[in-house]
Amino acid sequence: MTATIKDVAKLAGVSPSTVSRVIANSSRISEKTKKKVRDAMKQLGYHPNMIARSLASQTTQTIGLVAASSNDLVFQNPFFPTVLRGISEGAHEKQYSLHMTTGKTEREIYEDVVKMVQGRRVDGLILLYSKVEDPVLGYLMERNFPFVVIGKPFKHVEEITHVDNDNFRAAKDVTKHLVDLGHERIAFVGGNLNFVVTVDRVLGYEKALRDVGIEMRNEYVVHEEFVREGGQEAMKELLSLDEPPTALVVADDLMALGVLNTLNEIGMRVPEDISVVSFNNVMLAEMSRPPLTSVDINIFDLGFESARNLIQMIENPKEPVKRIIIPHNLVKRDSCGPLEFSNPNQMVQF
Repeated sequence: MTATIKDVAKLAGVSPSTVSRVIANSSRISEKTKKKVRDAMKQLGYHPNMIARSLASQTTQTIGLVAASSNDLVFQNPFFPTVLRGISEGAHEKQYSLHMTTGKTEREIYEDVVKMVQGRRVDGLILLYSKVEDPVLGYLMERNFPFVVIGKPFKHVEEITHVDNDNFRAAKDVTKHLVDLGHERIAFVGGNLNFVVTVDRVLGYEKALRDVGIEMRNEYVVHEEFVREGGQEAMKELLSLDEPPTALVVADDLMALGVLNTLNEIGMRVPEDISVVSFNNVMLAEMSRPPLTSVDINIFDLGFESARNLIQMIENPKEPVKRIIIPHNLVKRDSCGPLEFSNPNQMVQF
């Protein structure tokens, strides 16, 4: 026989209304009582009817996730499963479920968001990206709908709760690391300039060069997709230059893997012939050959904090706007070496 809320209340020694408040995770109930009720629910195998609860409370207990695109290129990148794991854990703590957009184009994504908002399918949204121009963000602000951005908004920064790294500082730090190793011909391999993270990292790279009086060369800045093939294309372009770089700042570990593959194919050694530093510090950075020096941006924490802060906004509409900066650190491995190890005049024919 299926257990009821009254059965849980009887076993826990509380009233049915207290059980309901525990299910709703009410702050009015002590942690001791919550544990007692949850233990009784587990013992009886009781699972609350979330649909009925949503109808009664006018909430869905669901968070919507908006990716820049649902195409295969996006999900090839290890960043996304890691950030989703953080979001999932943050949502699970408060018994929220997740609903993700499936649109492949900007128009489809926008229409998905409108359906989720106007159909009250979710209580709030997390944007897994930040673009220079994004109609979704404008729509959400106009509707005054709860949302959090992973990344720094390009506009209205003081009006939007967002969770981000200091990407300007991180790129400046890694470029300085290469400068300290004696490199001056340092290239930047970035993603799409419509993403704010790319803009911030380019600016940090440029600032590090200016600080030590190194002229930035336009031909040393290349932008491709955040996938392995993007790194391969960028590498071919850079090594075809009359004066190829001796070091690379690559905006993503997956792109860096493409860089390493291309260098290996043409017989160039890392770091003896060229140094490579990257971002994200996902598992493949440690497993690549050689292991990549990479900036750990604490991806899981980006996801966890975005979910936690969105739920705070949902449950308290007066929650103030926040800017949460997740710290970064440079993990030094074997892909960077001093300039004297490299052969700056090596040219490659493709």
